[in-house]
Amino acid sequence: MFTGLLTAVVFVPIFGAIILAILIKGNRNIRLFAAIVAIADLSLAILAFLCYKTSGQTGFGLIDQFNWINSTNINVQYQLGIDGISAPLILLTGILGFCAIFASWSVKSRVKEYFVWLLILQASVMGVFTSLDLIMFFIFWELELIPMYFLISIWGSGRKEYSAMKFLVFTILGSVFMLVSIVAIFLSPQINTLDIIKLSEQGISASALIIPASVAFWFFFVAFAVKLPIWPLHTWLPDAHTDAPTAVSVMLAGVLLKMGGYGLIRISVGLFPELAQSYAHIIAILAVIGVLYGALVTLRQTDLKRLIAYSSISHMGLVLLGIASIGIGTNYISPVGLTGAAMQMFTHGTITGLLFLLVGLVYDKAHTRHIPDLGGLAVRMPIVAVGFLVAGLASLGLPGTSGFVAELLVFLGAFKVWSWITALAVFAIVITAGYILWMLQRAFFGPLQPRFASIGDATVIEAVPMVILVVAIMLVGVYPSIVLDVFRSGIDPIIYSLQQVAGG
Repeated sequence: MFTGLLTAVVFVPIFGAIILAILIKGNRNIRLFAAIVAIADLSLAILAFLCYKTSGQTGFGLIDQFNWINSTNINVQYQLGIDGISAPLILLTGILGFCAIFASWSVKSRVKEYFVWLLILQASVMGVFTSLDLIMFFIFWELELIPMYFLISIWGSGRKEYSAMKFLVFTILGSVFMLVSIVAIFLSPQINTLDIIKLSEQGISASALIIPASVAFWFFFVAFAVKLPIWPLHTWLPDAHTDAPTAVSVMLAGVLLKMGGYGLIRISVGLFPELAQSYAHIIAILAVIGVLYGALVTLRQTDLKRLIAYSSISHMGLVLLGIASIGIGTNYISPVGLTGAAMQMFTHGTITGLLFLLVGLVYDKAHTRHIPDLGGLAVRMPIVAVGFLVAGLASLGLPGTSGFVAELLVFLGAFKVWSWITALAVFAIVITAGYILWMLQRAFFGPLQPRFASIGDATVIEAVPMVILVVAIMLVGVYPSIVLDVFRSGIDPIIYSLQQVAGG
């Protein structure tokens, strides 16, 4: 079975990076070629999403498969596919990859290298969301580290080498835990497969593994918790965001964090449904700590980038809360919370991607991200101000924006299971409104600072990705079914497995 579409989605950026590195010369040509590759990959991602959405199926589709490593000791499949969970996420990756290229138009140092690494980063994330073999999943998971490290350490600012290394160390330590669980699955004679589809269908029973199933579950959980990130494994995120270039912050917040949420749903819940239910109370507690901690620490930030970075910790806590809504017992298992968690990943990607894009524009023109030094920018930068207003209101969950849809589903699903925990998490919305409105008022409204009297607004090239993300936020807010129905088709089989476990 081989359709080739998903292979193209994953490898077009890699082939584009190779051609770019070898053949393309001149900074203008490099930028144009990178933009063409990003547009091509976005088009393929849209096509894959529409093909899956219009097919009406609930399982995996568009599968590319053949024997990759086949011997008496190991059998690894080259296997790519998407379902209702991964289809919107590859669409999100295509959109933000395109936006990241245009957000990098002003890069002047080592331009060819920069765009090569950016394209490889996009390919690696696409690979994570489409891999259906655990070894392939791990390879793409690790591949993402290389471009991220170089992009931060070379083109970043501030303590860029420290932040890049901190990101690398945290993520590699998490990956070690994941690898142990994958090896345990591989060495367990009763399982005899690394195929994620087969493992999801049969589940991983405690008696089948050579190590305790709870150990395998928590090892996977730690790997994904680092990437999401979950308190107390979050400390790499603010540093990485603060010192990363704008486009890298867009990709980091927009899709790299979603790798953690995707892994939790696909593997932690999908392969270990019984254990995921048993430990749901621990997951819920970690979720509410992350939601409240992220929101409260965000209130203390005076740097625009760090403010948005810490807000991401809070919003990713909502993803974890939605996952915890699987609860214990058939009476509590509903697709609402888990669907909300998946929806939160998509909406947060567009909202936070837009916020980091706009922070980059403000910094490029005002040469500061220190909020007390800003003021009245809406007079000189009305387009940027409107973008900030839309993204900020979506971040606090204003009805009519995509953020409202996702948060509502998470709270509705989680409240039935963890009422007091959910009530505490809802309180974070009040805090979010406080720091978002405070940031908007201090930076964009009020009297214009004299030193900003001559700064300009976003150019046409800078406005293109901004408009795309604003449209995505408003479109999903007004018509959420465009992605919600697809997510639901991927969540339903997981809910069925959970109900079978609880009922059995």
